[in-house]
Amino acid sequence: MSISIYDARLLLTGLLTTLALAVVGCGAGFLCGFAVAICRTTRAHGMAPLRAALYGYCLLFRRVPFLVTLFLVFFVSQSVNADLPTFAVALLTLCLIATAYLSEIIRGGLESVHSGQWQAARALNFSYWQALRYVIVPQAWRVIVPPAVGFFVMFIKDTALASQIGVMELTSAGKVLGNKGLPSMLVYGMILLLYFVISYPLTRLGKHAERKLAVTRNR
Repeated sequence: MSISIYDARLLLTGLLTTLALAVVGCGAGFLCGFAVAICRTTRAHGMAPLRAALYGYCLLFRRVPFLVTLFLVFFVSQSVNADLPTFAVALLTLCLIATAYLSEIIRGGLESVHSGQWQAARALNFSYWQALRYVIVPQAWRVIVPPAVGFFVMFIKDTALASQIGVMELTSAGKVLGNKGLPSMLVYGMILLLYFVISYPLTRLGKHAERKLAVTRNR
């Protein structure tokens, strides 16, 4: 049995939805995670309550399964009559989880830079933000990039759980085609290949970045 044009369009729609969830979720999560990591690495006394709250946030969303968080956000949005589309619910959930995980990756990268670099920046009369921008972050990238790429690859596969609330992503499109009577081996074999086509280049990119940055560190 062959795949019709309608079936191919459905798979393409699911693929684009999966990419949109992964790219937007990880992009927003990276930006928010960067802000969370910076707040958690500051030592200002006035930031102590915020640091404690952010620590609790990261601890919670890194321990709770993705599916539980997805249903929680979905039912909370229903209970407050927010009337959010299922795509928006899934995207919000992905942003919450990506922020928690990526903030830990970024915080680890920032704290991997030797404290002497901060002291040297202060000796040059750099402000906190100048030291962060010109001294700390350029060195921290070497530690941040490889695990961040690895998380992004894992994140793409986790978007399949969005089908549980009715989002028409790649796995959900496969279920629709299977219910139409198409052979399951054919449908899920194609979905497997599509996930591989998305993930494999990112995996290679992560390995290349890790090798390149490792050479830079050795120098």
